[in-house]
Parts: sequence; C-alpha cells; structure tokens
Amino acid sequence: MRIISSSSITTPLLSLPSSLPPSSIPKPHNIPYVPIGRRHLLTAVTISISISVTPFTPPQLNSLLPVFVPVADARGLFQMPPFRLSNRYFLVRAGESEYESLGIINTNPVAKTSVDSGLSEKGKKQTLRAAFELKAMGACENGCWIWPSITQRAYQAAEIIASVNRVSRSYIVPEYSFLDARGLGAYEGKNLDSVSEVYASDSISTRIKPPPIDDGTPNESVADVFVRVTQLMSILETQYSGDTVIIVSPDSDNLTILQAGLVGLDLRRHRDLSFAPGEVRFVDASSIPTYKQPASALYKYHLLVFYWLFAITSGDSQSGVLSNLGERSALNIATQVAIHAGLRCLSLGAHNYGTREGILRERGVLYSLFL
Repeated sequence: MRIISSSSITTPLLSLPSSLPPSSIPKPHNIPYVPIGRRHLLTAVTISISISVTPFTPPQLNSLLPVFVPVADARGLFQMPPFRLSNRYFLVRAGESEYESLGIINTNPVAKTSVDSGLSEKGKKQTLRAAFELKAMGACENGCWIWPSITQRAYQAAEIIASVNRVSRSYIVPEYSFLDARGLGAYEGKNLDSVSEVYASDSISTRIKPPPIDDGTPNESVADVFVRVTQLMSILETQYSGDTVIIVSPDSDNLTILQAGLVGLDLRRHRDLSFAPGEVRFVDASSIPTYKQPASALYKYHLLVFYWLFAITSGDSQSGVLSNLGERSALNIATQVAIHAGLRCLSLGAHNYGTREGILRERGVLYSLFL
C-alpha cells in the first residue's frame, strides 16, 4: 500500500497488481490530485447517514390525488344568500343629511366628503339614538369593527357610534366606494319625493337604471348596487371571523338591497325593507318573515289578456282597452310587446269566428289554457 499526500488530507490508495502489463500501469504524474476539503467530507457523511437512517418509503397514491374543498367551506367565494355568515352584522343608516333636510336628492360621489353632505342637527340626534340603541343591543361589548362609507354623514355617524360605545377610532374602517349612496342619475338635485319613480322601476326589474346625466352622477340599477354590496360582504367575510361588524350607509338602498340579498328576498322588493334615517337593524336571517314572491310576468300577462277579453266583449274598442291598460299598470317594453302580440292573436281569432259569440267561445278556450 502506498500513501498519496495532499495539502488537506492523506488518503490511502491500494497498489495496482504487478501482473498487469507495464504499459497499462498509470504513471503517478498522470493522476490528477483533487484536494478533499472538510465541506465535501461532511456532505458525503451527511448523505450516507440520511440514506442509512431513512428507510425508503413508496409514495402514497392518496397524496397524489387532488384535494377538493366544498364550495360552502371555501372562504372568499361569497354568494347571496350565503350558506352562513362568519360574523355578526349590524346595519345602520346614517341620520338625516343637510341635503335631505332641504328635501334635495344628492348622490353625486364628487360631493360625498363635502361639509354640505354631513349630518343635519336632526340627523345628529337620530344618529345618537342609533348609537345608544347599539349599546343596548350589546353590539360592541366584546369589541366591534365599524365600517362606514367615506361619505361625510356616514363617517360622522361612525364617530358618534364609536364614542358612545367606547370603541377606539382605530376600529373605524372607512369604505371608499362600495358603500356610496346609490347614484340616481338625472334625479340629482330634484325633490326627494321624485325618488318614488325610481322605486316604481325597481319593482319591475332590477336592471332598470335611472335616466343618465352628464354631471358625473352615476345612474345605478338595483343590480349595480347588489354587485357593490356583495363585494363588500366578500371582503368582510374573508377579513374577519367571529367578529362584530357595524355597517354604516349614507342611504337606505345599500342596506335594503344588502339585506334582501342576505335573506334571499326578491331584489325587486328591496323597498319593503326600507331604512329610516338613523335606523339600526341586526342581520338575523331567522327573524326575517317569509315574503310572498311577486306574481310572475306571465301571470300578469294572463290577467291583462283577461281584462282585454272581458272589456272587448262588453263593447269597448281595442284602442280604448289599450289606453286603460296604460293607465292601470306601469309596464316595461317587453310586457307591452307581449300584450300587443296577444291582442293581435285574439283579434285574428275573433275575426275568423266573425261574431261576438265567437269571441266568447275563444274566451272559454283561453280559460282552459290559462287555468
């Protein structure tokens, strides 16, 4: 055995057998000498120990299968109505604003932080009552988060609520867009009483928008507001768990559409849940009464056809019946088209019969079809 020395370590090498031909024996000067350092030696020892200690384990097939999380358990995927709520929620409408005290509609987001959009004297009293009502309900006994719109009156209301319930201002989280007052478009600056026209449209379809205006005021439908409040709830349900959240809105529509979505009420009837200025409501799905859903458009169409049929057999002209229909109901374009189509079909049928008795016979056929 010969010893080959290097600068870092001495390694024993076995001598080659002498029986080999002389030409095949490598010369010492042809062998590359690579120093072996401590780092290489420790690495080799570690690998050898890990191999000897850790037995080979075949891969588990179950671990390679995809993991499916039930939709109901996946946080962040918020839908209306929800399967459950992770937090307690109180809905609060801010008290009367200065514009509301003057009977003026003001929904332009440009002016939402203006002093003129703040609480009136009456509104401050309404908000103070709301704050004490929350205290009586124990809303913030174990702490709470207050989420107001950045709109002046809503944020003022949040400060009053925090003061009465001894909540630190650091627990007030201003919401910059999802809780803006519903934009009413061309109704901006008009009398508050004219908002009833908007609600009449809401009861027909959630997608009817108020007329637009070019001053920057949005014209939002119920569906538009529903998207905003759903996004808000998605944030709250993913950011908090087991907490109490007080949502403060500058108007009623945000809250009524939100509550209707939470309890599964037809959004066209959100007005039934109207909030008065300074009103407080705890979100509890079990305490919401069961509402009757409105009659379907087809049912309304049947009633209108029956009305036309009885009127025409009583001697009224078709044009007179149409004018009465226009006076008696607010119909969207699709319903009007359906009515005219139905009237045309019935008129052709009556023409084929040629007499009023023929119309009466058709009325009996329609009874059998509709009932």
